[in-house]
Amino acid sequence: MIRVAVVGVNHIGKIHCSAYRQHPDTELAAVCDLMPERAEAAGLEYGVPAYTDLRELLAKEQIDVVAVATAGVEKGSHHFEPAMIAIDAGKDVLVEKPISNRIEEARTLVAVARERGVRLACNLNHRFTPAAYKAKELLEAGKLGSLLFLNMRLTIQNPQEDTEWLHMRALHPHSIDVMRYFAGDVKRVQAFMTKAPGRQSWSTASVNLEFVSGAVGHLTGSYDMSMRHPIEYCEVAGHEGRFVIDNLYESMTYYPHQSDELTVVRNSLFGGMQGFNDTFTHRINRFIGQIKAGDAPELIEASGADALAAQEVIEAAIRSHQSGGIPIDVPGSG
Repeated sequence: MIRVAVVGVNHIGKIHCSAYRQHPDTELAAVCDLMPERAEAAGLEYGVPAYTDLRELLAKEQIDVVAVATAGVEKGSHHFEPAMIAIDAGKDVLVEKPISNRIEEARTLVAVARERGVRLACNLNHRFTPAAYKAKELLEAGKLGSLLFLNMRLTIQNPQEDTEWLHMRALHPHSIDVMRYFAGDVKRVQAFMTKAPGRQSWSTASVNLEFVSGAVGHLTGSYDMSMRHPIEYCEVAGHEGRFVIDNLYESMTYYPHQSDELTVVRNSLFGGMQGFNDTFTHRINRFIGQIKAGDAPELIEASGADALAAQEVIEAAIRSHQSGGIPIDVPGSG
């Protein structure tokens, strides 16, 4: 049985707690939060010891995995310290996205985890859906041929104004990770951004990407759209065919260029994903499955290294926008 501690037990943390309590191979062993009343309430709700100090928790409890579900500025400024404490203690770690909103912290987390030989994963849950799995299967089987282009759109409504870069750093780790999942490393980016009326942050962005493979791509992102409409769209095309994933998990359609016969995978009303929160379960199940199988740290899917690569693209996009749309090389892309 894999014993898990969850750090940060607000809304997202509670989703993690429920997932680990329900998983057949894990035991929710403890919770931790800087706010004593929140930690105590979660401890009572889940029937586990509650702490406000992660070091104390790790000293007193037998823990295999630490899930970091804290938040902070740009949804990531509180991730570094607990993740580092857990890595230093030799624990496997699953951290919420962004791995950190500060690129130097993200680089440090990945480097130290590699040095210590621990598994570091990130909750880049948008790739963990049946639609994405089937699309990846078609891609790896050569059904698209040589990749040519990707179009990605991720739009939600979020009125928050933490910083002028909240939209890019908090939302688009998901978008970039999905694009990298299908097309590999990004070589350089060019970005243009705008602000909706009354906003102080760059709440809508248009990002052009050149991949190391030679494929090209485009991302449209916004914090200014209604949640009543589909939030995500991904189109990937090669010289032999293309596929489209609609609204994260609702459907995947494959269009072969030389045939009128389409392949359609739809989310089933019965037995399929019931909502967005199911993506957390899919992602957590995969991480636990890889730990149980003894997979090496470098084999972890949606790893800390993947999360860092996405953040490098985001930071390059920010620099491009600041420079008037000049294309910017992505560090580490070779």
